[in-house]
Amino acid sequence: MATDSFLFRMDTPVLFGDGVTQKLAEKVKDFKASRVLVVTDKGVKQAGILEKVEQLLQDDGLEVIVFDEVEPDPSLETIHKGADFFKQVGCDLMVTLGGGSPIDTAKGIRVIVDNGGHIRDYAGVNKVPQRASVPLITIPTTSGTGSEVTIFAVLSDWEYNMKITITSPYLAADLALVDPLLTVSAPPRITAASGIDALAHAIETYVSNISQPPADALALKAIQIIGANLRPAVANGNNLAARNQMALGSLMAGMAFNNAFLGITHSIGAALSGHVHVSHGIAIALLLPHVMEYNAMARLEKYRDIALALGEKVENISLREAALAAAKSVHELVGDVNLPQHLSELGVKEEDLPKIAKDTLGHGMVKMNPRKPTEADILAILRKAL
Repeated sequence: MATDSFLFRMDTPVLFGDGVTQKLAEKVKDFKASRVLVVTDKGVKQAGILEKVEQLLQDDGLEVIVFDEVEPDPSLETIHKGADFFKQVGCDLMVTLGGGSPIDTAKGIRVIVDNGGHIRDYAGVNKVPQRASVPLITIPTTSGTGSEVTIFAVLSDWEYNMKITITSPYLAADLALVDPLLTVSAPPRITAASGIDALAHAIETYVSNISQPPADALALKAIQIIGANLRPAVANGNNLAARNQMALGSLMAGMAFNNAFLGITHSIGAALSGHVHVSHGIAIALLLPHVMEYNAMARLEKYRDIALALGEKVENISLREAALAAAKSVHELVGDVNLPQHLSELGVKEEDLPKIAKDTLGHGMVKMNPRKPTEADILAILRKAL
């Protein structure tokens, strides 16, 4: 693959480290803002994180209004409800607090506030016409989506049983505060599912058809970090060193896939979540080892690199065996962190698979996949995962 020319984007400045949330009020004032809308969900509120962030802002004399109606895999209706709420309360800055769902919701809200219409109108690439007028600060509370630094928003269109992706540099947040201490309250299953999602971002980016050296470097290091730290983070949520490294790995994977995009793990996952409402991270965990096995022949050397990054011994075995060791390693990791390994465990049935396979091929990330799949190929992967 030629690497003589590429574009590497880093639209969002990042402040990373334990306790960086303490700088939030100072950063809000840097934007000359005084009235803040916090976009979040009920889980973040119940964990007590919202209250602490509200207090930080209020103690510095800032006015805080909360929109906490974001659900997992947020619907298009939630975007419009949030945009209507924003217009009613009239804030001059948005903070989003949570995992990918609140972050993607806040991105969508800004699009509607500035441009009107229906959020569905902006699905696709570069359909957002202008930079947002309201600054956005992202504060992730899980180590998974990387959405705090990406130019994507993934939303659920339940009317058509599908996920839509909006891709635009105008979605990018104006600042990300990545504070690993905020992830400590994430329960084991969310830690596991979001961690595998981050790993999938790094792996799919590394083997992408538009891979490039800076993204490759970030992705491979993210694979190494996540491979070494996900098990301890799931085993003991108070392991601050593992939490810190998982936040770093997720961030680096987000920076990588912002530039080299993803592959069919995410394409199938989007179709699967649309049809049977399987949560995103769980869908990715179920699919990733099977997709890696399918793709290995197209990128044998790169999959060997992935196996090495995951700690596999690849000396004295063939290149093909080394590449397939990467898939086996991820399969074992998914099992060790107690995530489901069969779609049937989640109520998916054989008769659901053809429509999921068909919808997968319409997903934008398919063309980035290193091996060009047919509908029959996707169906075979789904059957292996069943």
